[in-house]
Amino acid sequence: MGLEELPPAGRDGHFAPVRVNEQLTLDFVTVADPVGMHLAFDVDPATFDQILARLRQAGVPYGSRPTEPGNGRIDHPLCARGLFFVDAARNLYEVMSPA
Repeated sequence: MGLEELPPAGRDGHFAPVRVNEQLTLDFVTVADPVGMHLAFDVDPATFDQILARLRQAGVPYGSRPTEPGNGRIDHPLCARGLFFVDAARNLYEVMSPA
């Protein structure tokens, strides 16, 4: 999603930190049997366009509903534009924009 990747963190460097903004960093870790989480992001229209372009360029399926993350639509039920996509660890990402 174009977020800044930081150097590995944690006692053994097992976290992969990603800076969301000046107040928030998400630390990712690889586990043997991932469960998958739902991560939602409210973004401005320009950021939404950039994320959508990167998903398309990378061939990542996306969709307008959590139950249909591959339908190729951005008509989110709760906002003007939004999408969902899933990563290899079964995390469900939701990106929403007011316009």
